[in-house]
Amino acid sequence: MLFSQELRDDVLAGEVTVSFRLWKRPKVKVGGRYPVVPFAAVTGADVLRAGEPDREALRRRAAHAGPIDDSTLLYRVEFHPVRGGTKPG
Repeated sequence: MLFSQELRDDVLAGEVTVSFRLWKRPKVKVGGRYPVVPFAAVTGADVLRAGEPDREALRRRAAHAGPIDDSTLLYRVEFHPVRGGTKPG
């Protein structure tokens, strides 16, 4: 999954742990299920976990694929960073 440059360090640090995406179909595969929620159901805690200061900032970021109103369905993707292990040998 790709993230905006300004969010990448926070994603790698584990500070951003959820993303809301406006997709025609899910694009992430590993592990998961991607619940679909209306934008109105996004909580204040979700906004902070997504690395945004407020709901309108989240709406603007997610709207790159089209306009978002309160009834627009978004994929809610929760994740955590996976650190690479040591190489054998």
